[in-house]
Amino acid sequence: MRYFFAFLKKYNVFFLFVILETIAFILMANSQNYHGSIIIKSTSQFSGSLNLAYTNMADYFGLKKINESLMHENANLKNSPIYIAISDSVNTKEPYNYIGARVVLNSTHKPSNYLMLNKGIKDDIKIDMGVVSENGIVGTVIEVSENYCLVMSVLNENSKISAKIKKNNQLVNIVWNKIDYMRGVLTDIPTHLQLLYGDSIITSGYSLVYPEGILIGTIESYNNVPGKSLNTAIIKFASDFNSLIFVYIISSLQKEEQLKLIEGIENE
Repeated sequence: MRYFFAFLKKYNVFFLFVILETIAFILMANSQNYHGSIIIKSTSQFSGSLNLAYTNMADYFGLKKINESLMHENANLKNSPIYIAISDSVNTKEPYNYIGARVVLNSTHKPSNYLMLNKGIKDDIKIDMGVVSENGIVGTVIEVSENYCLVMSVLNENSKISAKIKKNNQLVNIVWNKIDYMRGVLTDIPTHLQLLYGDSIITSGYSLVYPEGILIGTIESYNNVPGKSLNTAIIKFASDFNSLIFVYIISSLQKEEQLKLIEGIENE
């Protein structure tokens, strides 16, 4: 205790200064004069900045949950009777079920690219189901485990998509150019057709993978070669394969019935 009092005696001037400064600051802050308003304003700005930073941080960490919630809401909307009725009258002639999924793995720069999604057998996912994004087609399910599925991306040298030109319903095919993850090649174009920049290419509906009318991409350039029976064109894919996070797996509710009919013909 003797040392404590000696310490206070030695630094009594300093402690007195601190006490007086604190009192002066409190009085100034509580006053309605210019200095008081400046202090209050500065304190409010500082508190506001902290609150904004906290809010932004909370929003950032909440984005994943929000995005997943929106994905499931969109899937439910696509599965609603109203959406199916509209789709049936515009694009498709059979109902489809949309299952929201998150991309776990993805590649875009290999000759054969694949995606892994966090949906599997427990979610009724099966081989040969189509996968789409909000903007366009993505690929086809080729392997399924209990909790995951493997998707052959459109960016795969073995991928060939049955498509058609939207403005005239001409059937064509889509393959990847093996160079750019945003571009593909439109093949089997009859020479009498003229394609323009921006023409839409959509799914034909003639496969059991995709419904009719889903956007694949738009024409960037048309290769009209004299003497050839069929021409090609470069398209820009609607889906950005390098930034996929959430996708939808498409299940045809009448696919098994269609397959039975096909098997019956083949077995005759």
